[in-house]
Amino acid sequence: MQPRILRLNLAGQPLEWLSWQEAACLYVRELVTWSLGGVVQRVHGGINRYGERSTLDLAAIIACGGERMARPRRRPPLTNRALFFRDAHTCLYCGKEFRTGELTRDHVHPVSKGGLDVWENVVTACRRCNQHKGNRLLEDIELELLALPFCPNAAEYLALINSERIRGDQMEFLRSQFSRRRQEGWLQVS
Repeated sequence: MQPRILRLNLAGQPLEWLSWQEAACLYVRELVTWSLGGVVQRVHGGINRYGERSTLDLAAIIACGGERMARPRRRPPLTNRALFFRDAHTCLYCGKEFRTGELTRDHVHPVSKGGLDVWENVVTACRRCNQHKGNRLLEDIELELLALPFCPNAAEYLALINSERIRGDQMEFLRSQFSRRRQEGWLQVS
């Protein structure tokens, strides 16, 4: 798996993950204002008339300028992959951990009863618990959540969607922007 490069705006707010090719283009166009972290990749260029080969070291975290400052998304998109990582691949009804293929998205307040498909209304559930709950409200079947669902901020979302290949220096930077409650880990299942 190729490592990804974390792109920030000039204010240090996380925006997106880039491939090394996308990052190299930003370096060449002189849009990288500052960088942090170790070198993710060294790119070798052509050889000049003096026989010297150019190289470009791509940092793990880059801040890019431009005509206007890019803003992070207000609400990250809701995907099952990010949801399952948010909930640590744990069913929030029974508390057991599962593989991705064994998990489903459950609407705490069912869509059939006016619930919305938003971060604050969805949790990870195993197939068994999701089928048991069906389209009923928790209070109707005396079922409880192990943790409350939440919408991740931009830094938390970027950590979730790239969690399998994130570098230590990138995680340290992103973790500093996590909400206080989630800096140590929010899901405490016993």
